[in-house]
Amino acid sequence: MTLVGFHASHEQLAPSELLAAVRRADAAGFDAAMCSDHLAPWSERQGHSGHAWTWLGAVLQATRLPFGVVTAPGQRYHAAVLAQAIATLGELFPGRFWAALGSGEAMNEHVTGDRWPTKPERDARLLECVEVMRALLRGEEVTHEGRIRVDRARLWSLPERTPELFGAAVSEATARTVGGWADGMITVNQPLEALERVIGAFRQGGGDGKPVAIQVHLSWARDDDEALAIAHDQWRFGLLGPELTWELELPSQFDAASAHVPPERLRDAVLVSADLGQHAAWLKELAGLGADALYLHHVGTEQERFIDVFGERVLPEVKA
Repeated sequence: MTLVGFHASHEQLAPSELLAAVRRADAAGFDAAMCSDHLAPWSERQGHSGHAWTWLGAVLQATRLPFGVVTAPGQRYHAAVLAQAIATLGELFPGRFWAALGSGEAMNEHVTGDRWPTKPERDARLLECVEVMRALLRGEEVTHEGRIRVDRARLWSLPERTPELFGAAVSEATARTVGGWADGMITVNQPLEALERVIGAFRQGGGDGKPVAIQVHLSWARDDDEALAIAHDQWRFGLLGPELTWELELPSQFDAASAHVPPERLRDAVLVSADLGQHAAWLKELAGLGADALYLHHVGTEQERFIDVFGERVLPEVKA
């Protein structure tokens, strides 16, 4: 059975509101949760970006849910510092925490003042970070000289069960690489044919038998027009290509780049409908691709009604 979880978007809600939403999702029957890890929101209209790692300790204590985060080692976070955070949450909440590692976006990483590397350099840096982090999580002392530098690092408080390190991937090429090093993969919803190719590349690259999770961007409201307006207001940047989303540095730049996106185009990036049966059908199609987990992200800022209604009427149908 496919696990159905809740995605907590730090870009859209204050940390206290986001914590309340996850507690509500826990009570409504969601199986798990995950969150983003941003320093800045995608859009000035979103207006939030709490510190994910501070918040994770609170939300894991406040709920019973297994929890994950998508994060990027190598620039804003030194690999040793990130490994320590992962180990600490793993020790505090055994078996409930995982982290997905990606190469990052300039909007979150440019604040260090360091040069933003090219995508091939970032991918190579990520692999170095993974190697360092896995060694630290095994309890080894690590010294490393390369795209990152580490001097005699060691983690002193280790969990009995090492948290899984997933890889974040959107393209086939990245998914194939992720298959070779990650404990699983998380990707995002896109047309079924494209998703099938991404999952296939992960399997072919070494991920056969490893779990696959999909973050599902959706918009639901009382009628289709309102659902589309919510998606257009909050998630129009989702139609920008990876080259822009990796490279733009400020929310104002994302707003400018997506200012003229027609509302109807949002249906290419977000599952938009007022029909709960349609949402259930879409989710079952995604599960049918072999996804082990679906993390639902309602792209609106009002989460309570979405959580309650989907918990009562959509989750049982998808799980059945």
